Amino acid sequence: MAVEIYSQERLLYLIRHQQYLQQVKRDNCQLVQDIEARANVLKQPLYQFLWGEMLNYGQCVKRDPKRGIALLRSAANQGCSEAMMKMAEYYQMGQFVIQDKSRAVNYLLPAAASGDLSARLSLVRLLSEGVGSPVDYELAFHWLYNAVFNDEAEKKQALQLLKLLEKRMPPSVVARAKKQT
Repeated sequence: MAVEIYSQERLLYLIRHQQYLQQVKRDNCQLVQDIEARANVLKQPLYQFLWGEMLNYGQCVKRDPKRGIALLRSAANQGCSEAMMKMAEYYQMGQFVIQDKSRAVNYLLPAAASGDLSARLSLVRLLSEGVGSPVDYELAFHWLYNAVFNDEAEKKQALQLLKLLEKRMPPSVVARAKKQT
């Protein structure tokens, strides 16, 4: 049975729920050429993300992390939060690239600035570990402190991370960061 190309909304859902590679496989790799064209010709960031990950893991194509990471970087440079988060994850873990948590922070900052809650959580976690610049503490604290959470577990996680980051900040800076804008 023929498979329809994923809408932007569907692809975003698959990426956010970590189901994108499994979906390509469930679709019997029928969309490989369409995905590649949307990534390489149309340069659509979410498709660059998907095609890059397919290359990174050899899903329906020959494994090629060099090209895969280049596509993820391109998507991140176009402002794709999901690609920024994935690049941050790879640098944080040292997967496909040399581990460099400072580079992870560099990818997380713009994703967090765009409002991505998971980026904000990850950013505050790394900053509270002493990675990155103290110059970023106040803004990262402010973003997470003033975020809206989906559930109590997420809010509890944020509060724990904020307490850790607060230990690295002077009280006056914490007070300023807590102000709602």
